[in-house]
Amino acid sequence: MDHDKAYEELAPAARTAYLERIGVPDPGEPSARELARLQQAHLRAVPFENLSIHLGEPVVLDPAALVAKLVDRRRGGFCYELNGAFAELLRSLGYRVSLLAGRVFDGERPGPPFDHLALRVDLDEPWLADVGFGRFSRLPLRLDERGPQSDPHGTFTVVPYGAHGELDVRMDGAPQYRLDPRPYPLADFAPTCWWQSTSPDSHFTRSTTCSVLTEDGGRTTLSATRLIRTAPDGTRSERQLTASETLTAYREHFGIALDRLPG
Repeated sequence: MDHDKAYEELAPAARTAYLERIGVPDPGEPSARELARLQQAHLRAVPFENLSIHLGEPVVLDPAALVAKLVDRRRGGFCYELNGAFAELLRSLGYRVSLLAGRVFDGERPGPPFDHLALRVDLDEPWLADVGFGRFSRLPLRLDERGPQSDPHGTFTVVPYGAHGELDVRMDGAPQYRLDPRPYPLADFAPTCWWQSTSPDSHFTRSTTCSVLTEDGGRTTLSATRLIRTAPDGTRSERQLTASETLTAYREHFGIALDRLPG
């Protein structure tokens, strides 16, 4: 089944607004080069954040709602939201996109199915695109390449696992997540998304985070009220903020205007 056909096409006005949101007014024709440009722009413009969970806002896995959250409300999200919305943008630009389910590793042990949502983008070869995993590859990865793939954030490898075509994605030798190669509709991620958003055992419900890639390749992160700056070489500096300083930091570093702190 071609799951691309299960989605309504993004309206031209919404597509234009999305491209303005990420600062790519001219996306060009679908290509590996343009896909990389779109992914990097998305990572720099749209933060990885779990604030809705701590603001009492529902996480709605509906394509139009996801795009509206990122574009109209100028917010970010976690993997289901970010990659779900990015898939809509890519499809509207002519890319063939499938949603893949991932199992996130905790050390050497993979988590449950649908623990992560990533994207397969088919051009002349299949690519892994991911704007929803925090610190990960800045550029799309070749899914059929079995050798090392250099990226500004490290060296990545895609390693086959088992007899069912699963793929382990490793960063600098450490496993990040295990991909199921089968495409799934967005609705199939809803039960695990609900668990991640509500369970006291989910790390997303335990604390707030908001993080974005900076222009120089570093990161800016707000973990509760700690402002963390990570340089491209990995060195970190941290500063504890007051409540008012935290609200200002959300606005200045992430473009998120809040009238109260989450949580």
